[in-house]
Amino acid sequence: MEFFSFDAAYLQKLREGDSRTEQHFVAYFSKLLLIKLRSRLRSSPAVEDLRQETFVRVLKALRAEGGIRSPEKLGSFVNSVCNNVLQEFYRASGPTVAGEEGTLDAADTSMDLEGMLDAEQVRKNVRQTLSRLPKKDQQLLRALFLEEKEKDEICRQFSVDRDYLRVLLHRAKQNFRVFYQKQGAAGGIQ
Repeated sequence: MEFFSFDAAYLQKLREGDSRTEQHFVAYFSKLLLIKLRSRLRSSPAVEDLRQETFVRVLKALRAEGGIRSPEKLGSFVNSVCNNVLQEFYRASGPTVAGEEGTLDAADTSMDLEGMLDAEQVRKNVRQTLSRLPKKDQQLLRALFLEEKEKDEICRQFSVDRDYLRVLLHRAKQNFRVFYQKQGAAGGIQ
């Protein structure tokens, strides 16, 4: 990943809501936040929710009176906001028990082996289904869901606009659904 040097002009454009600057900001920090959040959370929806919440808070702070003044500290600020969002999520998501010295002990996080086996079986079935799809559908679904590429990047890769990408995705998902259901009916899915 190539590091970007933020300057006062960049922060000003973010404050003003410049769409290209906002797109760059989100694309740049999305990758970093995904790495951080995926290493701490199991749930993809939770990862996405916390990532979005981080962006909302950072942009709100940028646009507030006396917001971020040091552009070179933008990266550490985004990281700190993400840490705070994570801490709030942990506090809200599970019961805690007071320890002997007034500290909080986290709830039991023992492994769910049966759940892990089920998840592995689902991954195996998804891989098998993907391998049976037409090549273009495979590439499209992999790019969006497994490689988590931005839709604009996928549009460039497939030389289509966003509207047609939506059509291609709909068709690819339909094909996937049909193949996946056939596989289940044939006994491939348990």
